[in-house]
This record gives sequence, structure tokens and C-alpha cells, in this order.
Amino acid sequence: MKYDLSEFENEYTWGKAVVSKSTDKFHAYFDKAIDEVQKELGKKYPLIINGKEVYSDDCFTASSPSDTRIVVAEFPKASTDDTLNAISCAKNAFEKWSNTTYQKRAEIFRDCANIFSSRKFFLAAIMTFENGKNRIESMGDMDETIDFMRFYALQLEKNDGFCKHTFHPNPHEKTQTIMKPYGVWGIIAPFNFPSAIAIGMTTAALITGNTTVLKPASDTPLSSFQFAKILYPKLPEGAINFVTGSGSIVGKALIESPDVDGIAFTGSREVGMKGFQEFTKSTSKPFISEMGGKNPVIVTKYADLEKASDGVLNAAFGFGGQKCSACSRVYVQNEVADQFISKLVEKTKNLKIGMPWKMDVFLGPVINKEAKTKFENAVNMAKKDGEILTGGSVLTSPEFENGYFVEPTIVTNLPEEHKLVKEELFLPFLCIQKYDKFDDAIQLANQTEYGLTAGIFSNDKKQLDEFFSKIQAGVVYTNRFASATTAALVSSQPFVGWKNSGSTGKGAGGENYLQQFMRSQTQTRCD
Repeated sequence: MKYDLSEFENEYTWGKAVVSKSTDKFHAYFDKAIDEVQKELGKKYPLIINGKEVYSDDCFTASSPSDTRIVVAEFPKASTDDTLNAISCAKNAFEKWSNTTYQKRAEIFRDCANIFSSRKFFLAAIMTFENGKNRIESMGDMDETIDFMRFYALQLEKNDGFCKHTFHPNPHEKTQTIMKPYGVWGIIAPFNFPSAIAIGMTTAALITGNTTVLKPASDTPLSSFQFAKILYPKLPEGAINFVTGSGSIVGKALIESPDVDGIAFTGSREVGMKGFQEFTKSTSKPFISEMGGKNPVIVTKYADLEKASDGVLNAAFGFGGQKCSACSRVYVQNEVADQFISKLVEKTKNLKIGMPWKMDVFLGPVINKEAKTKFENAVNMAKKDGEILTGGSVLTSPEFENGYFVEPTIVTNLPEEHKLVKEELFLPFLCIQKYDKFDDAIQLANQTEYGLTAGIFSNDKKQLDEFFSKIQAGVVYTNRFASATTAALVSSQPFVGWKNSGSTGKGAGGENYLQQFMRSQTQTRCD
């Protein structure tokens, strides 16, 4: 049976609610889910190893960054031995799972996607407490999770399990190529998309016939646990293992184990490069990594400044800039710089900051104490070397005193080679630089070790064409006022990083992604 992409439809919950004018219903469902999640907070959860739930008295607490008095969940501190045991169990499960037909594997993940879809408000509400995303951002994360499972299932079926007959001039030789799984994959996931990225990477590894050990970020283990809990009874024992704990123990064991055949990692460039070098130091093995960005937006004198300021605002400060795709640099042409900056600053000052589960809140907290300290250090540098146009403070009023709330901050007049302009901060922190000629803007935008996302605002078609031709980034947008650099959709906008933003040049949510988790075999049968 042949499939085409018209059979795939993005979940797109909030977007559909806006189009159908049913946003009130969306919020009513979310309010109900918040009440349900509050009754579940503070519970103790297990590891999952070899199809068994493993509890421990040695646990860590995942608290809400909005209010650290709220305990979201307790999870075990897995040891090196726990991790090695999980790897061993995954290795033992590989033969049975890899021999499961691709049609059955696709069916399992499509069923899992349907379960997530039926529970998406509850699962998204968990995230608002777990990492501080507002309700629309949380639902977007959940939608992307569902989309990954359905899209990868469709890709597997559409490509006949990645088995293709080939032509041979000798009629006595029948030839084909088939892609086969590697074995055990370690999945190392970040806090910022605790559902979509963790589950997307794990789904890609599993649906192609590999077995997995999933390590979520310690700040946000509960979202991906929901997936592991639903999935593990559907798979052979040991096919998926869920192991929580520190990167220095669990992550280190995954990277150093000779029995791990591949790693899928999302996180910082520093950690990703160190992991890649360690994992491949003695043998060639796949290491699929997405490692952040320092994403620029160019605003030209031909831009619609209302759209440009909206697009930059949403891209820079959505989820507090804690997205690898977030806009952190703006290059605005001198002729319109003052007007653009005035609009952006005014809109930034009016953003609603508060508890992210409340309906009208745009911006919640940063993820933890370390992020808050990093913000304070960045502000001190900005005051010394540039000019802060708005923001720059940690919020300490009674509403915010038990969380990690900071003001969205805009800085200008920094030297072009300044650390704040060059290094990824993962904060609601935006640097604005001015330029004279359009060629200068392209050059400045490309002067970075990263190449993940980029955007431009201009009504000059020649400039847009030149931007697409010359910009060095994997996901690029023109005149996108909903968000200048973020919110890529599965299938429509595969998410891929160039340069030090990624290791493979093949985007998650795209047609080439699954093949990275397999290796090709050429088969010949002779009469």
C-alpha cells in the first residue's frame, strides 16, 4: 500500500481553535486539566528497566520553576550500575524488537499518538508546572510530540520499511537495498521540550527497530515518563528503558558504554561536542546532535515594522528565549532603527509575566537557579559594555519570590564581537545591532559558529531572494510575524541545524530523519 503526505495532518490544537473561534473552549479544557494535574503533583515515580518499574529511596525532587515549593515529582537517582543494566536489557531486546514487522511498529506508535491526543490537555498542563511554559507553548510541545509519532509512522510505511528493489542487468541476480537498525541507542534529552524532543528522538530510534535507553533532563523528567509508561507494555521487555539521574552518571555511562550503538542528543554545543568526541574516540558510531543557536533576524528599511516587532517579540521572548531556535540577535537598518526599537520596547514592556498556567500569561520563569544567575551575569555585562533599553531585573515581588522570574531584556550598542552577541544564552535576552547596507546585515547574521534558524522582514523580493540564497542556517523564514525564528511544524518545516547547531544536516520532522537511525545493506540473491 502506498501513502502520500496528504494523509498526514498536524495536530495544531491552538491554531485550529483560533481558526474555528473556539479559544474559549480551549481555555476551559486547559483549566480543567490544571485542576486534574494539581491533584497528581508530588508523587513518586520509578525507573523503567527491562519492562519493570523500579522504585528507589534515593530520589531527587523535580520542583516547579514558577514556585519551588511545588513538588512536581520525585524520581530515582539512577546509578551507573542501573544505567548499564538498562543498556544490557536493551541489547538483549534488540533481536526480538528489530524483527518485529515495520507495519506493527508503525501501528504501535500511531496508537500511542492517539492516546496522547486524547490526553493532550492533561499532558500539556503537566508541562506548565514542570518547566514553566505557558499553556499555548505547552500545547504546542504536545502537538509536536503527537506529530512526530504519526509522521514517523507514515514515513516508515510510505517507504516500505526502507526496503527498495534495485535493477541488475543479469536476470539471474535479484538485488535490493534494505535499511536496518544499529542496535541500542542512548537518548539524551533537554528540559525545554521535555515531551516533543525527548519523545521525538526516542520514537525515531524505536520505530526503525532499535532499542533505547532514554535519559530525560533532571529538571523535567515527568513529561517523557508519560510516554515511557504508555509505551513499554506494548514492546518487548527492555526495548525501551527510562533512566533518570544526573548527566555526570547516567549520561556518562551511556556515552562511554561500548554496548551503545548510537546516541541522539539535544543540548548545548559544549556538552554535545564533548559527548561526540568521547563516543566516537575509538570507533565510528552515529551521534545525532542538535546543539543550539544564536539566531538572527534582519529588519530592513522595506519592512512592515508592526509585523517585524511582533515577529521578533514572539521569537525572542516566547518561553523566555529558552529555545534553541529563539531569536537572540536583531540587525536593523539605520533608517528604521529608532522606529523599530521603539515599537519593540513598548510591546516588550507590556508582556504579561506570571504563573504560566494562568490564561493570560505570556512569560513564565526561567528553568532554574543557574539560569537566573546567568541572566544576572549577562545583565551586568550589558550595563558595563552596552545599553539596556528595557528589562534587566530579577522579579522579587511576593508573587514571584519563590520562582525564577526575570524581565525580558533588550540590549543595544554592544561591540560586534561581544560575548553577549556571540554566545548562546538561552534567556529572554535580545541584542539589537544597527547596520547601513543590506550586504552588511547578511554578513553580520552569518558571523556565528551556529546555523540553526534565521529570519528577515522586508517587502523587497530581491532582498528576500538574496536572504534565502546567502543565509547560513537550516530553518529560515521571511516576514513571519507569528514568530520570526521559532515554531517549526513537523513535516512542513523539518528542523535542522547547520555548522555547530547540528551534526548531520538532516532535520527532525523531515523525510530524511529516520534514515539516520539505520544503516543500509545491499542484498543479492542468485538463481
